[in-house]
Amino acid sequence: MRRAPLLLILAAVSAVAHVVGVLVAAPLWRGAEVLSLALLLGYAVAAGLPVPRWAVPAALVPLLVDAVRAMPAEPGAGDFGWTVYGSGDSGFDVTAGFDAAFAGSWAALVAVAVLLVAFRGRGRRRHLIAATVAATPVVGYTAVRVADVGAAVAASTRVVEVRSETTLTRVGGPGYDRAEVVPALVLAVLPPLALALAALVLAVLLAGRGRRLAATGAALLAVLALPLLDAALAAVPHPFEADGTALFAWYAITPTAAMPQPVAALTAAVELAAYLLLVAGLTGSHRAAVPAPAAAG
Repeated sequence: MRRAPLLLILAAVSAVAHVVGVLVAAPLWRGAEVLSLALLLGYAVAAGLPVPRWAVPAALVPLLVDAVRAMPAEPGAGDFGWTVYGSGDSGFDVTAGFDAAFAGSWAALVAVAVLLVAFRGRGRRRHLIAATVAATPVVGYTAVRVADVGAAVAASTRVVEVRSETTLTRVGGPGYDRAEVVPALVLAVLPPLALALAALVLAVLLAGRGRRLAATGAALLAVLALPLLDAALAAVPHPFEADGTALFAWYAITPTAAMPQPVAALTAAVELAAYLLLVAGLTGSHRAAVPAPAAAG
C-alpha cells in the first residue's frame, strides 16, 4: 500500500478511537486526537500539498495545538472526565458564554480563516445560493435560542422584581441583573455563528474550484457550530425553562451509564470528519493546479 493512503486510514482509525473515548468518557488513548491530526498532516505532505503549499499545514497547526491543550488527564490525575470550561466566581460573568464558545472554536476559526485567505476568489452563483440556504437554519436557530433565553429571563425578572426590585436569582446559580443578560447572549453566539458563516463561505470557494470533497468538509464545520452554540448559551446563567429549545445541548441525546457523552461524541465525530474531508479533498498532486473560477455562473 502507498504511504499516503495508509496515513489517511491511520488518521481515520485514530479519530474513531478518540470519538469512542469521548462517548464512554474514558479515553482509549489520551493522544488519539493529536495522533489523528498529526497523521493527517503527514498525509497532506505525502499526497501532495495544493497551491499555496503553506495553506494546509498552516490550517492544521492550530488544530494540533488545541488538541494537545485539550488532551484528557491521566487516569487518577485530577477530576474525572473531559475538559470543562467555566468560572468559580459567584457573580454574573458577562463573558462566560463567549469564553466557553471561543475555547471550543478558536482553532477551527483560525483554520478556516487560513484556508479562506489561501483559496479566496469568487464563488459560483449556484454555490452561493446553496450556502445561503444552508446558513438560514443556522442563523434562525441562533435567533430562536437567543430569543427564548431572553424571553425566559424577562419573564423571570418580572416575577422577581415584585419581591426584590431588580435582582434575578437562578436556583443553584449566581444572581444577575437583567441588563447583563443581553450582552452576554450576544457575545456567546458570536464565535459559533462566525464559524458557521465562515465555513459556508469556504465551502462555496472550494466547490467553485471543483474540490467538492473539501467543500463537504467545510460544510460540516458549519454543523459543528450548532452544539458549540448551545454549549455557549448554557454557560450564560438563565432560567432552566429556556433550555427546552436546545436541540444540540449535551442532554439532547439522553446520556446512559454506558454512553455518558453521546452529544459530545457526535460533535467530535463531525469535527474530525470535517478535517479528514477537508485535507483529503485539498491534497493530491493531480488536484494541485485546479484554477479558481474566472467568474460566477
